[in-house]
Amino acid sequence: MAHRNRPLSPFMLGTLYRLQITSVMSLMHRVTGIVASIGAFGLAWWLLAVAQGGETYAAAAACLASPLGMLALAAVSFALVYHLLNGIRHLMWDAGWGFELPEVYRSGYTVIALAVVLTAAIWFIALRGGA
Repeated sequence: MAHRNRPLSPFMLGTLYRLQITSVMSLMHRVTGIVASIGAFGLAWWLLAVAQGGETYAAAAACLASPLGMLALAAVSFALVYHLLNGIRHLMWDAGWGFELPEVYRSGYTVIALAVVLTAAIWFIALRGGA
């Protein structure tokens, strides 16, 4: 059998494999699912601090208000928005819509752009005090 010089796996990045929007979107969907799951534990921690009250809540509030806490909240909010939008994209595929390559690319870029815009809008409203 002749040995062919071709990549065996898409994980061989560099000269052998070029990243595509579809592979990046798949990876991001998995990563944002993990980040959203970690965020659920953070929500449970915050709810327990609220229930405990007093110093426990003050410590949790200070932690979340710190720059690192705000970064974590931003990451979780982006993860939730992106995962939701990409999930809707997958539901459209399940219904048989959007399988043509131009539509796949267009919907991928749309999901990324909408995730950034909606996350920014959420943070804009939140930092203004909700009104």
